[in-house]
Amino acid sequence: MKKQLVLLLVLLLSLGTVLAGCGSSDKESSGKGSKGDQPYEIKWYSIGTPQKDKDKVFEEVNKYTKEKINATVNLTQIDWGDYEQKMQVIISSGEPFDIGFTNGGQYVQDAQKGAFLPLDDLLDEHGKELKEIINPALLEGARVDGELYGIPANKEAARQTVYAFNKRLVDKYNFDISKVKTLEDLEPMLKEIKENEPGVTPMATFKAYLPFDYIFEQDMPFAFPLEGDRDHAVNPFESDIAMDTFKTMHKYFKAGYLKSDAATSKDTWPLDVENWFVRMEDSQPYADLLWTRSAKYDIVSVPAEEPTTFNTSVTGSIQAISATSQNPEKAMEFLNLLNTDPYLRNLIDKGIEGEHYEKNDDGKIKDLPARIENYNMPTYTLGNHFILDLYEEDPDDKWEKFEEFNESAKPAPTLGFHFNSDPVRTEIASISNVSKEFYPALATGSVDPEVNLPKFNKKLKDAGIDKVLAEIQKQFDEWKAEQK
Repeated sequence: MKKQLVLLLVLLLSLGTVLAGCGSSDKESSGKGSKGDQPYEIKWYSIGTPQKDKDKVFEEVNKYTKEKINATVNLTQIDWGDYEQKMQVIISSGEPFDIGFTNGGQYVQDAQKGAFLPLDDLLDEHGKELKEIINPALLEGARVDGELYGIPANKEAARQTVYAFNKRLVDKYNFDISKVKTLEDLEPMLKEIKENEPGVTPMATFKAYLPFDYIFEQDMPFAFPLEGDRDHAVNPFESDIAMDTFKTMHKYFKAGYLKSDAATSKDTWPLDVENWFVRMEDSQPYADLLWTRSAKYDIVSVPAEEPTTFNTSVTGSIQAISATSQNPEKAMEFLNLLNTDPYLRNLIDKGIEGEHYEKNDDGKIKDLPARIENYNMPTYTLGNHFILDLYEEDPDDKWEKFEEFNESAKPAPTLGFHFNSDPVRTEIASISNVSKEFYPALATGSVDPEVNLPKFNKKLKDAGIDKVLAEIQKQFDEWKAEQK
């Protein structure tokens, strides 16, 4: 009897060991996703209109990533107008995800509140190849309070605002756009278009350009001048150039060169609708070719400013790893592969060769109808540009010109400085409301600046602008001292 009890006890212990082993195996399979385990599914949110062929393309993506890093990718695209709001809901809810597109001030704010993981150690361990190829200026510019919280797209690091023109109309009226240096230089052309092209709006709605380096967006009154005294924060709307620019815009508005609802219109003026003459765009080398390909008619441009490296241009396209990621190591492995592997980068960007695009004998490509109709992804949001295939109309030196463009750019006064708004959050909220009330109408010329700009600045004073400027200056001076 005792022998039977002993045998039964041994059997139970053995069974427990087997079950524990199975549980351990199952847990490991659903965990880190290292090779030999179940592949880890990377949950990725990115901006852009959802594409019909996304699932078809990502079947191919997942075959490749499973083989390379034992991971699959579940991409969710959120449309342009909804992305920021929906991502804030996702972040605030604590929903687990791995990678999210972000940019500009939103990236800084989310990094500062702990939404993203610091990446230096992950990059050193799981992104060595990525770290070798990315422009160091991009990595440095993406640091927030000394920490790197996102991987910038390796592309143009500088920004150059330009006046972009519908070339058909430029040629039709023999306009010499090379003489356009300022907003005022547009007037003779705008007048002729208004008088002779009833179906065309002379100026697509855009906000007047002012030569400042803004702490937030251009509608907020905190900036450093690009020229002159670059070390002191100012309210740009108190400057003479703001008054002069808004007066010119008001003159153009009264002449009918902009739509009558320019201040409130939600029209995004898509390039493929040929109903405009001039607009302002942020440029890059050979941008005219890019816009022309998208619009299906010729677009040409001239500079409105010199190339300058701003925080917003350095952080204009970032993939961050969420603080809620279940496997940040695998997320970094994917970002490393995406940014260094030409096959994967082109597959995610351009779709399937032979179905969405075809490749010529010289290695250059051209889109097929299926890409234009079903898989037109926003290239700039997806990572390293320098390993993308060139289109057949692209110059052979395109990527070399990008490098030259970046090297030629002048750094903006606040490049690398990220303001912590917590000490003046209440004032900033009040000032934001004031700006929403006045800025759109002033910047589109919809109201008389000689009447409304003084009112705007008075309300900014009442809302606490001086306190905010003082706090910006204090933090800037501290940051500047640390750079020496």
